[in-house]
Formats: sequence, structure tokens, C-alpha cells
Amino acid sequence: MSRRKTRLARVLGIGLSLLAALHYYIWTRLVRDTALPDPWFWWATLLIALLYLSMPGSFYLYLARSRWAKYLVWPGFIWMGMVLILPSWLLCMDTIRWGLAWFGGFTSPERQMLALRILGAAAALLSGLTGGMAMFEGLGTPQIRDVDVSLKRLPKALDGTLVVQLTDIHLGPTIGRGFMESLVQRCNALAPDIVVITGDLVDGRVKDLRTAAAPLQDLKARWGVYFVTGNHDYYSGVEEWLAHLSTLGVAVLRNERVSIGEPPHTFDLAGIDDPAGRGHPGHGPDLARALAGRDPSRELVLLAHQPRAVTEAARHGVGLQLSGHTHGGQIWPFTWALRLVQPYVAGLTKLSETTLYVSRGSGYWGPPMRLAAPAEITRITLRAVAPT
Repeated sequence: MSRRKTRLARVLGIGLSLLAALHYYIWTRLVRDTALPDPWFWWATLLIALLYLSMPGSFYLYLARSRWAKYLVWPGFIWMGMVLILPSWLLCMDTIRWGLAWFGGFTSPERQMLALRILGAAAALLSGLTGGMAMFEGLGTPQIRDVDVSLKRLPKALDGTLVVQLTDIHLGPTIGRGFMESLVQRCNALAPDIVVITGDLVDGRVKDLRTAAAPLQDLKARWGVYFVTGNHDYYSGVEEWLAHLSTLGVAVLRNERVSIGEPPHTFDLAGIDDPAGRGHPGHGPDLARALAGRDPSRELVLLAHQPRAVTEAARHGVGLQLSGHTHGGQIWPFTWALRLVQPYVAGLTKLSETTLYVSRGSGYWGPPMRLAAPAEITRITLRAVAPT
């Protein structure tokens, strides 16, 4: 077995084991501890087992490119979001239960069982309400988020340059042409100077998503539309997508840079591959190559899918880095766990002389849900500020 397949098998095994542990916790709190009577005990147990299987089943349908995937993956993807929400509420109820036990609230086994059933029902009800709110937000319209960024080397003539950032759209089985058309219309209404797409555009092959991606050809920007790869683009047949994007008028920046503006008032826009590209011949991030021969007196904006690229960007004098990848956590409280591997999750951050902006993304991945991490179309206004 190849190293790549071994790593994939290991990741899959760990993931399924963690999911199994979460489902066991759900079963323990909602079925075993509440002592559901027959036949409800067995029906509830069967339901939780089927919900567990629905997630790998949905991924299989998605990866197999089944013609029915866009209909059949919904239950598994929705439950995937609930698996993040329900255990959080159960943990809250466990805290209440421990508090009641500590203060002597259980004076008899009957009262203890009643409390367990009430707390379990409350967790289920609150999870359902929270999941509904998350779906409403996830399937809603991305908000326009305004961000001003001051750049010391930006020519005065380019003060007010408008950059519209899209990222993490994830066209695929649950996000299609209608969503893409809406994004394009709203972007065009902002009259941008530049549109940038910072990776994870697709979750599927060109042959399956050609129609969904077609509205990209209608994007209008004074100085062009630019794209850099994200990790999911590499999972989706990257070479075909790079070739197809060029037919839609989208310029792909692969460890290279271009000049933006009208001489003599210009700045550099660079883009690097996602680290997932290292597994593909000729791909992988190479910032040094992108910046080779650059005039350091010129302002520099970098497109990099993953925020952690900012560490190297700061060493190379990048003025502004635009990234995505994190979805802002997508579903709270996963945001906090994400910070363990991604120190920059959302919003503006300053690292040395480099400003980083991390978008929460314009679509979603997996669960059609967002909770306390709203999707966005980012309108970034560049401001020319004289050095102090």
C-alpha cells in the first residue's frame, strides 16, 4: 500500500472512531440513561446506528459521483452538523446533572430518572432548534462584509481600490448554479476593481459541475478576476479545473504575480498554490518563486488559501494577505477546536508589517449549516496611507 493510501486509511479510521465515540455518547445520554421502555429503546438504538452510517454513506455517494448524490447526501450532511451541536447541548445538561447531584438534588432513584429524562429531552429540543437556526443561516444569502485595509506602499492614485473576495464556495452536491448566479450578481453590483477567489471553489469534477460554474464567466471587474487553488480543488481534478477556469475568464495565479492598475500607478498581486498541491507533480506553494525579481518598493497583495501562509508572507514583505479555508469554524463551538490547528480563524490580524484577512467563506462544506459564523462576500477597500 502506498504512503498516501496508508495515510488516508489512518485518517479515515481515526475519523470513524471519533464519530463512533460521539454516537455512543449520544446513545448513552438519550437512550441508555433515560431507560427508554421497549420497543422505543431498540428503535432509538437503531436510529442512532443508521445516523452514524449515514455520514460515511453520504461521502461514498459524493465520491462515487452518483447521479442521485445531490438528493441522497442531504440527510447525512445535515446529521453531520447535528453531531457537532447535539453533544454540546448534552454536555451542558451533564453539567446541570452534576450540579444537581453535588447539591443533593436526587433524593430518590425515581427523581434521578425523571431529571435524566427531562435533561435529555431538553438537550434534544434545544439541539433541534439550534440545528434549524444553523440551517437557516447556512442556506441563507451571504452578507456583504466591508473591510478597510491601509497599505503604506499603495499609490495615492489607487486609494479606494475595491477588491471583492469570494472563497470556499464549494460548488458540489448541495451548492449549485442558482447559488453561483446569485453570488455573481451581487459581486457585479458592488462594481469591483478586482475579484479574487481564494480557493475551494469546487467539490466535484468539471464534467459534473460545468453548468454550476458557468456563471463565473459573467463576473465583471475593472482589472480582472483571479483565482488560487484550495485543498478541495486538488481533490476535484485540479488540472481540468485550471484549464476550464481560463475559458470562463478567470486568471489562475500559480506561484506568480501580476501588476494591478494603470501605469504608473500600480501594485503587485501574487498568488500561491495550496499546500495540498504538494501531492501533485508541479504543484505546491512557492512564495519565493512568485516574488522573484519583485521591486520591494511596490505594494504587494497575496492570495493564499490557508491563513498560516502569513508567517512566510510577513518575512517577504507582503502588505496584505487574503485567505479563506477556515469557514470561521462554520458551526460553533467547532470554532474553538479549529484554533488548535489554525491560529487565524476569521477577520483582520496584523503580523509584523503584514495585514491578514481571513474570510469566513461564501458557501459551506458538508453540513448545510452555519452557526455564529455567517457566510460572506467581502468588500475590501484599499487605503493609501503615507508611512509614519
